[in-house]
Amino acid sequence: MADVLTKKQRSFNMSRIKGRNTSLELKIRNSIYKKGLRGYRLHTNLIGHPDLIFSKKKIAVFFDGCFWHKCPECFVKPATRKIFWEEKIKSNIKRDSAVNKKLREMGWKVLRSWEHDIDRNSEIVADRIAKSFAARNF
Repeated sequence: MADVLTKKQRSFNMSRIKGRNTSLELKIRNSIYKKGLRGYRLHTNLIGHPDLIFSKKKIAVFFDGCFWHKCPECFVKPATRKIFWEEKIKSNIKRDSAVNKKLREMGWKVLRSWEHDIDRNSEIVADRIAKSFAARNF
């Protein structure tokens, strides 16, 4: 099925999609702050570009979108451009695995949370981050 928008219109629409300070990110950052966790950095150039890092504890936190990273619980296959999306999502999953491996080799603890987990109960995700924070004694 052909796109109903021109290339310029599609580009404009895509440029308006937020990649930083999304409602989910703000929700989890608020939960983390309530737990007393401070000193994190946002959107660094560390391999894989984690959403949050705790440099001193070497913890990298990723918030994975259910569609983009193929959540086993709520992923829905796209109805159009199936081959394109299958390849795109498969490459995302492969990249995630490589990033996890590389960060672990560098001594980082990698935490990944699904978009729906943060949306449903950000406190549980924040608890998981806090436990990892407390367990890392550097």
